[in-house]
Amino acid sequence: MSTILIAEARFYPHLNDMLLEGARAAIEAAGHKHETLTVPGALELPGAIALAARSGRFCAFVALGVVIRGETYHFEAVSNESARGLMDLTLQGFAIGNGILTVENEEQARVRADPRLGNKGGGAAEAALSLFQLREKYAP
Repeated sequence: MSTILIAEARFYPHLNDMLLEGARAAIEAAGHKHETLTVPGALELPGAIALAARSGRFCAFVALGVVIRGETYHFEAVSNESARGLMDLTLQGFAIGNGILTVENEEQARVRADPRLGNKGGGAAEAALSLFQLREKYAP
């Protein structure tokens, strides 16, 4: 049984709770253990995952968070740079499921986060598990 790290940017706790519920359920259904690490915002997720990856304790990672468009350019910077950071780590061979919601408003986030509706937390966990399996299959 492998351990998966769920790294969450806990800026919107009520939305993150739903993302976490979906991710944990998917990981447990696949027969794996999980740990959760919390950081302040989505920009910190790639760095936190990179640091945790150095421990060698985790087979895969799930990044969870919510970024809601505001009135400034900050939304684009956070959305783009967190996605870029996660993609950079994925291309280095880390199995990461990106469950950072980038939405226009809280209602869009709620629908996507809710495990009974969009279940993006569960989807991100399933993506991480899929990449983990691919790495196991093709790693030298």
